[in-house]
Amino acid sequence: MKPCRIAILGSTGSIGLNTLKVVDHNSKRFQVVALSAYNNFELLGEQIKKYKPSHVAIGPEGLIYFKNAGIKGVKFYPSQDCGYLASLKEVDVVVLAMRGVSALMPFLEALRAGKTVAPANKEALVIAGDLIMDEALRHHARIIPIDSEQSAIFQCLEGQKSRPVFVHLTASGGPLREVRSKDFKRITPKDVLRHPRWKMGPKITVDSATMMNKGFEVIEAKHLFNLSYSQIKVLVHPEAIVHSMVEFADGSLLAQLGITDMRLPIQYALTYPDRLPTGLNRLNLAETGALNFYEPDLKRFPALGLAFEAARLAGSVPTVLNAADEEAVEAFLLGRIDFLSIYKVVEKVVLRHTIVKNPSLQAILQTDKWARQEAQNIMEYHLA
Repeated sequence: MKPCRIAILGSTGSIGLNTLKVVDHNSKRFQVVALSAYNNFELLGEQIKKYKPSHVAIGPEGLIYFKNAGIKGVKFYPSQDCGYLASLKEVDVVVLAMRGVSALMPFLEALRAGKTVAPANKEALVIAGDLIMDEALRHHARIIPIDSEQSAIFQCLEGQKSRPVFVHLTASGGPLREVRSKDFKRITPKDVLRHPRWKMGPKITVDSATMMNKGFEVIEAKHLFNLSYSQIKVLVHPEAIVHSMVEFADGSLLAQLGITDMRLPIQYALTYPDRLPTGLNRLNLAETGALNFYEPDLKRFPALGLAFEAARLAGSVPTVLNAADEEAVEAFLLGRIDFLSIYKVVEKVVLRHTIVKNPSLQAILQTDKWARQEAQNIMEYHLA
């Protein structure tokens, strides 16, 4: 069997590192063809030495470093050329582990080249889901999501002839699930970054605390599985054992269960349709005990309700939601605004936006830029 040739865009982040752990466990099954990172060129250098990719993209400082290092057998590119790496003829699967809007163009380029794309990036599907799904259909490209919830839905739908009536996205409740809402004003970045179940980057961990992350997943699922927003429900499930469920017309629910380790959905995406041993601990239901499910409290976590509204309105609204949230979360992490102001900023930007119903790629990028500037203006002049 020929090895699966993969490109990992964002190889020094959490998803990228876990992907390489999957590669290590199945070294004969995979060949790393391309890697990319933005500024962690020291770790990237270690990865180049170990996995020997033939193509690497890196930010400006790293590009200078590697060009002076005299590494043979590797072609180096500026980070903005990630789309080229994603479309390389010798790549079979593109793991999209980049954060933010920068992942959009590589996603589109990979689909246009007919690749299998395994996205862990939420932003691209949130802001340009219709465009992405159209390109996948047009070029016969496959999308196998890495996010645990979307992977769970994908797995539950695999082989089904019937369409789901509902999908149930589960949420751990985040690091503030048991914190009283009256104490939210005093929440610090340090408090938020202690997630009880998942080890993630700071941006996504803050989004988990506000439940905006789950809202983004609602929009993702809407596109990935061709659903209406009204078919998507959210359940708080603190144990994070049931990663999501699918409900059919007869009332049957199919669920995907597993331990909380991102290597499971990553490996499934890379080895699809095969399932291989992971080397990880197996889920022991007898030791797990009770599994609890609750309706989300939209008064405590209004960001989730706002995301549902963005999914309903569609068009350019999800782009605004994502861009404003990125700016507000960054400001919170830097200590410029308090925790409660994250939602206030995002809501204000969304309310000020004039909806574009079927935005082109250019319109999406222009809307993204407008929303970021609007968020900065609000934080500077109204929250000072």
